[in-house]
Amino acid sequence: MDHYVQVEKRIDVRRDQFALSEGYIHSSLETSPWVPFVENVWIRHLSFDIRSNTSVNVLRVGSGGTLGRHRHRGPVTGYVVKGSWYYKEYDWIAKPGDFIRESPGRTHTLVSDEGMETVFHLNGSLEFLDDQDRIIETVDVFWFIDHYLTYCEKNNLPINKDLFL
Repeated sequence: MDHYVQVEKRIDVRRDQFALSEGYIHSSLETSPWVPFVENVWIRHLSFDIRSNTSVNVLRVGSGGTLGRHRHRGPVTGYVVKGSWYYKEYDWIAKPGDFIRESPGRTHTLVSDEGMETVFHLNGSLEFLDDQDRIIETVDVFWFIDHYLTYCEKNNLPINKDLFL
């Protein structure tokens, strides 16, 4: 047997011994419900990874909705699924199929005139700011976990353990 194949077979055994199972989150709302966030904004949680303080979710903003001014402390990527949105501070509009990359330390305010759904992969925390740039709330993977669990418990919904990495 080829040396490379032998090594890969040995590595496969180690992977199976220690790696998490591959994940699959069904599109059904029973798998992960839309959880109210702020007025006219909902989150559908897809994964929580406390080891790296990362989370993945779909953010839904209704027509005329906004997500308050916030600063990211880690990189964020997004992929627009439906509708459109923009940041007040920038001159572009994100539309279906667009990919967004955000650098740590940026501050912006999300607005959607017609409504939108975007998949976001968040690393680190988000700090929501008031008009004087004071932090009024910090949102990180632990906040997102509490957001999901509290909603499920309050509404007697099952907790989907597949969301936790």
